[in-house]
Amino acid sequence: MSPARALLLRDLRLGLRSGAGTIQALIFFLILILLMPLGIGPDTGLLAKVAPGTLWLGALLACLLSLDRLFQADLEDGSLDILALAPMPLELTAATKAAAHWLTTGLPLTLASPLLALALNLPGEALPWLIASLAFGTPALSFIGGIGAALTLGLRQGGLLIGILTLPLYIPTLIFGAQTAIAATDGRNPLPALALTTALTLGTLALAPFATAAVLRIQLR
Repeated sequence: MSPARALLLRDLRLGLRSGAGTIQALIFFLILILLMPLGIGPDTGLLAKVAPGTLWLGALLACLLSLDRLFQADLEDGSLDILALAPMPLELTAATKAAAHWLTTGLPLTLASPLLALALNLPGEALPWLIASLAFGTPALSFIGGIGAALTLGLRQGGLLIGILTLPLYIPTLIFGAQTAIAATDGRNPLPALALTTALTLGTLALAPFATAAVLRIQLR
């Protein structure tokens, strides 16, 4: 078994065994979406208009909840030092841990979104595009979050700082991800927005591990 695969399976087991990050993210996502109709009112037309942005914003904020533990637990038990000295490149380690975070957080949120979209009266024709935008866009949230998690490693209130540091970087993905479903709702072609969302994610997947690894090397000196 390759070191990257072993690390991915280890992080998946730890994440699923505790379940705290996944459950916390799903509960937060559920509460936020279900409270929106109460705050906006019974206007189904208005709910349909705000549904894509609300669902995307909920997924983004829910992903932030567990990012502070991305490297913190490994730092506390000494595993991070071992990983940094292992033959596997630190860039691959950072990418693997971000992928594990997405599989235990971003993917469950994507799978839960169709049911919650019904509460916001999202039109049926926009639902596949919403799912596609979340599936192609949420990996960028985990990989960008990895940079923030590395920058705040060892700090108290790291979760709040991660949000402050990474939210500006999340904005393009949030805009184009939400615009994919908005375009489908309005009867416009959603492919350009989805293509831009996917391009942003691919660029993030290519660059973020190097940035995360560079910050980790500084933090571990």
